[in-house]
Amino acid sequence: MPDEDGYFGETVAARYDESAADMFTPDAVDPAVDLLAGLAGDGRALEFGIGTGRLALPLADRGVPVHGIDMSRAMTSRLSAKPGGDAVGVTIGDFATTRVPGTFAVAYLVFNTINNLTTQDAQVDCFRNAAAHLEPGGCFVIEVGVPELRLLPPGQTAVPFRVGPAGWAFDTYDTATQAMSSNYVTLVDGRPEYAYCPFRYVWPSELDLMARLAGLRPRDRWEGWTRKPFTHESRGHVSVWEKPAA
Repeated sequence: MPDEDGYFGETVAARYDESAADMFTPDAVDPAVDLLAGLAGDGRALEFGIGTGRLALPLADRGVPVHGIDMSRAMTSRLSAKPGGDAVGVTIGDFATTRVPGTFAVAYLVFNTINNLTTQDAQVDCFRNAAAHLEPGGCFVIEVGVPELRLLPPGQTAVPFRVGPAGWAFDTYDTATQAMSSNYVTLVDGRPEYAYCPFRYVWPSELDLMARLAGLRPRDRWEGWTRKPFTHESRGHVSVWEKPAA
């Protein structure tokens, strides 16, 4: 791990919003905020891995009180510096285990961030942590891709997802352990720079079992934030689990 901010230190934080610019467009943000605001109602929202505030800031702008947990001071400092950032509370820590005061109507974890927890135990802990923060009837929401193992021919462990004159990127998979990594080679002034981030991929059915262990029950699963049906061809999903009312 590069520093105390994990894999999202100053170098990544400085260019994060630009590198993920397509995720900051209204088409990407508005449907997610609509769904989360609807689940929050008059209650509070808790974001695991709040980062630079891509969803937290527009959600707070809708009048939903938002608090976030994130390990990266470099990322959250950018959130705090943005307009409206002072209205969003931030706690520095591991979102799988860090507790904050109070209860929430919705907790959420987006943009594949559940995969940043690189062990099954940590992912199970994350569900338990979410459940502990939810009020009765509250919901936990995860957005994550479906592992693209169908793209792997026999004997191959890498899947490229970006190739161009400025560099290339690829994911690697270990199907025995569910370990994966995203790898980036970028040409800077004609010289290659390499960046790497480890993950653990997780199946929808596995997430349902983790939710059950945490005392949550399935409520909804869609292909994405626009609520298209989830099918066997879907490359990602937005899933919602509910904490039973007392």
